[in-house]
Amino acid sequence: MKKIAKIGLLLALTGTLFTSCAADYYVAERPAEPVYVRPVAPYSGAYWVPGEWAWRGDRYVYVNGYYARPRAGRVYVQGYWHPVRRGYAWYRGHWR
Repeated sequence: MKKIAKIGLLLALTGTLFTSCAADYYVAERPAEPVYVRPVAPYSGAYWVPGEWAWRGDRYVYVNGYYARPRAGRVYVQGYWHPVRRGYAWYRGHWR
C-alpha cells in the first residue's frame, strides 16, 4: 500500500512540474526589455541570472535579474518568448 501511495505522489509531482511550464498567458506582441544597469557582483564567482517576465494580474511585468551561486554540474537556461497561436508566451528560465 505504501508503494502505491509513493508512486501516486511521484506522478502527482511530475504532473505539477510539467503543467507549471505550460504557457497559460499570452500577449499579441512581445514587450521590449527595459534597459537597466547590472550591479557589481557581490562576491567572486557569482552568476548573473537574467531578468524575465512574470504574469501579474492581467499583464506581464519585467522582473530584474539577480546574482546567484552557480549550481554544480548545472547550467542556467534563459527564459524566452515563444510564439503561440494567439501571440507570444513567456517560458521561464531555469537551472538544468
